[in-house]
Amino acid sequence: MVKETKLYDVLGVQPDAPFDQIKKAYRKMALKYHPDKNPDEPEKFKEISAAFEVLGDEKKRETYDKHGEEGLKEGFGGGEFHSPFDIFDMFFGGGGKRGGRHPGGKPKGRDTVHQLKVSLDELYNGATRQLAVQRNIICDGCKGIGGKEGSVQKCDNCNGSGIDVKLRQIGPGMVQQIQQPCRECHQTGEKIREKDKCKKCNGKKVIKERKILDAHIDKGMKDGQKIEFTGEGDQAPDIEPGDIIIVLDEKEHPVYKRHGNDLHIDMDIELADALCGFSRNLETMDKRVLIITSKPGEIIRPKERKSVEDEGMPNPRNPVYKGQLVINFNINFPKENWVDNTKLSQLEKLLPAREKHVAADISEEVHLSRVEDVPPNYAGGSRGGTYYDEDEEDERYGHGHGGPGRR
Repeated sequence: MVKETKLYDVLGVQPDAPFDQIKKAYRKMALKYHPDKNPDEPEKFKEISAAFEVLGDEKKRETYDKHGEEGLKEGFGGGEFHSPFDIFDMFFGGGGKRGGRHPGGKPKGRDTVHQLKVSLDELYNGATRQLAVQRNIICDGCKGIGGKEGSVQKCDNCNGSGIDVKLRQIGPGMVQQIQQPCRECHQTGEKIREKDKCKKCNGKKVIKERKILDAHIDKGMKDGQKIEFTGEGDQAPDIEPGDIIIVLDEKEHPVYKRHGNDLHIDMDIELADALCGFSRNLETMDKRVLIITSKPGEIIRPKERKSVEDEGMPNPRNPVYKGQLVINFNINFPKENWVDNTKLSQLEKLLPAREKHVAADISEEVHLSRVEDVPPNYAGGSRGGTYYDEDEEDERYGHGHGGPGRR
């Protein structure tokens, strides 16, 4: 039994949610609340990351379910914890991580992650989607200098470090060192006189550019799969641009549900269909029509599943091969009194013979009711009701309340 549900609530999932659902919930919320896109709620991003680090790890999740957050703090298999940005990079990471560097090359900028909603039809048939992105590029007005040649000077307030260090005396012979971002240079370590700044980028060295990317969705790609555009991320002086990573987010389909390379559908049939055979037309996602047939004498049982080979999702490595189409049958039984009682004997002659049961010498005939038709507080019989709580039974027989117990 789950002791507390706070972390599940943060991700908006139920305590019995499978890992794939937890992963998808984190992906959506992490992209929505990442500080680059939502700088007003930095704590929300930390909460989401902390929740996923626990629930996305089988051992940590088991500890949390049994002992709650206190159990994690006390070290019951909690293990090591990471920063929210490290978790984000591990989950989405493309070629470049935060602060990464290629051997012997420039440091690489951060990757930029975007989510692209796609339909199951697009994943089945393949598609090309255009995505408009905004990114920073080196200003062509100043070639990334920020101003006129030689106008960039080291900030004299922070000595070019971008960090302003202050000393504060807190007692006799005791000094406290305080570090904070330098306000004079906005943490860049450089200063440019106002009159020398580039008029195009205002001394920022980069300008915004809107670019259209063609995202090619191959047949059989999956929810959460990434499409990477190498070197198309934000540019900055002396930095190798990061990548733009497109993460596919599969929308729910009204008919089909995907399970790996298989497709599942629910199909309602009548009792006559289940016993006597049927034929149904089913349109595929590439606009073909399949005729689903059950031959006479081939019985379809309640909740039974049947499959059609090679009608599932295309295999991403070789789209010629496909998974299965799995049909989950639901049989609609007739309503009560659907036929005159005098004709039931004719029907019985057509059905398999049923086993006969002989009544005992001492027997009592009772009437069947549907469970949902019986009132919760239905009272009947000498014990005061057919339905009762365990606590009520304990009270009745004195268990756990200092009573005499059952005799």
